[in-house]
Amino acid sequence: MAKDKKVEQITDMEVDFAQWYTDICRKAELVEYASVKGFTILRPYGYAIWENMQRIMDAEFKKTGHQNVAMPVLIPESLLKKEGELVNGFAPECAWVTQGGSEELEERLAFRPTSETMFCDHWSRVLHSYRELPMLYNQWCSVIRWEKTTRPFLRSREFWWQEGHTIHETAEEAMAETEQQLNCYADFYEKVLAIPVVKGRKTDKEKFAGAEATYTVECMMKDHKALQGATSHYFGDKFSRAYGVTFTGRDNKLQYPFQTSWGSTTRMIGAVIMAHGDNNGLVLPPQIAPVQVVILPVAQHKPGVLEAARALKERLAAAGLRVQMDDSDNSMGWKCAQYEMKGVPLRVEIGPRDMENGQCVLVRRNDGEKTVIALDQLEEAAKEQLALVQKGLYEKARLNLDEHCWPAFSVEEARKLQEEKGGFIKTMWCGDAACEQKMKDEAGMSSRCIPFAQEKLGDVCACCGKPADKMLFWGVAY
Repeated sequence: MAKDKKVEQITDMEVDFAQWYTDICRKAELVEYASVKGFTILRPYGYAIWENMQRIMDAEFKKTGHQNVAMPVLIPESLLKKEGELVNGFAPECAWVTQGGSEELEERLAFRPTSETMFCDHWSRVLHSYRELPMLYNQWCSVIRWEKTTRPFLRSREFWWQEGHTIHETAEEAMAETEQQLNCYADFYEKVLAIPVVKGRKTDKEKFAGAEATYTVECMMKDHKALQGATSHYFGDKFSRAYGVTFTGRDNKLQYPFQTSWGSTTRMIGAVIMAHGDNNGLVLPPQIAPVQVVILPVAQHKPGVLEAARALKERLAAAGLRVQMDDSDNSMGWKCAQYEMKGVPLRVEIGPRDMENGQCVLVRRNDGEKTVIALDQLEEAAKEQLALVQKGLYEKARLNLDEHCWPAFSVEEARKLQEEKGGFIKTMWCGDAACEQKMKDEAGMSSRCIPFAQEKLGDVCACCGKPADKMLFWGVAY
């Protein structure tokens, strides 16, 4: 990566972070706005990133016995209303179908905002015995939530996601599932996306509608705002009771199964942009990059250069890397800027002088570091450089998180820290929702989570001064 900015069409993040983000989404050809307000089109490059995320996550889900299913997109209103908390939580965001063809429907149908109701309805018909449990399902689909304010990947009226839904014989098994899937998300963020996370439990105010407990992985972006990365929910047996889901237990009596759900979305692409991107565009972690290595022939009009570049491409492809060669007639400067914009992790350059010396040049996207290597070391060196890209991205993001977590001992101190430094503000909290609301009203921050890794900052709540035994993370969130 060059020190000087190469793409003038991208607003500098230091000038306007929100515009910088939108510029990258469009200039890197990830999304385009659709003709229906609040909807976006995932362009091929953006969808290729999502496909790589899907592939990796789906394999991890299947390792723990989950199977993919497909549920209908429409939910009858009567079905949605059976569990009161869920319908109340999503009612403002539901989009409705009231007419089929030329006929008015007898009952409104909601476009799914989430699918707990459909899974419960299904399970009420197919579950019979404890021998069939657990049922571990996942679906990849899109959902519709009629958001008022939208932004590509972060918040749109239709978004793509995976939603896992499981039922279990015992509460202990369901709670273990909830924790397992949260850890799966944390591992994906840290080991694949190179984004460190804070794992914790949501407060009752912030938990998923209808859940007994919601757990989250929280991330920090380059502008020091928080992003909820993924969530995992434990429902107990309340949905089973509401929807009449029963099974014959080991004691030959009817019982209600215990339920979980968990989900992650294309918001993860937004997280990657805001955690790793720079003023030249995307910076992609190697595992999700559609193109991991781009080969640029230097002085390609000279004899043998294109043939040498093609040979490198074939070797890297045979080594299992996703590789592309650009032999277009665009200038070398344009090509470098283009692939930096697209976030390609590694660039390989070869020209006449390199051929004479039996070498090529490798350039890392994340830090611009150049390495000259012998041609016979290409495959090993390329993989080593990609590993260094991954390591460098994670370490930089880890530093950003670690350097922007601040303890506070009053609402006023928390407000000042957020205004002056941003990031996560951590305080002791008594557990009272009134104190949570006070922090939001007076300091402009929502609770992010009660982190599993607790610190004892004191004995009293920063909001009211009453005894407190929980540390809470606060932040301004997307």
